[in-house]
Amino acid sequence: MRSPLAENLFKHLAVQAGVGDKYTVDSAGTGPWHLDEPPDPRMRRVAARHGLSYSGRARQFRAVEFEHFDLILAMDYDNYADLLQLARQDEQDQKVRMLREFDPWGGASASVPDPYYSSLDSFEEVYAVIERSCRGLLEALENGKLG
Repeated sequence: MRSPLAENLFKHLAVQAGVGDKYTVDSAGTGPWHLDEPPDPRMRRVAARHGLSYSGRARQFRAVEFEHFDLILAMDYDNYADLLQLARQDEQDQKVRMLREFDPWGGASASVPDPYYSSLDSFEEVYAVIERSCRGLLEALENGKLG
């Protein structure tokens, strides 16, 4: 639920900034949970309140994707650790970062909370975290500050 929101929110922000065709963005989980399911309806409902509509199906990250992407973003430390275990070389390890590293209220070790078992208010909070993080990521990419 967090990854599809981040994917679609980043795409939306990039289009608004006039750089939508500059980035290839995708989302995937690190485990087999929810494979081929649509994004969580609660998160889609919250996103729609903010003017963002999206769909898609859940899939699992594969090690071969390290070859296709320059940056792999984890939502929390467990996902981060799972991604590092899939990495086969130091160059791939260096591609893995935490999304909240780009959140001015977050940091390199901060996680995006998982609202799955929480109230709808928690989904709103997660939306705000992901939006801040995606805005910060886009700014870092566009200003060459990603290193």
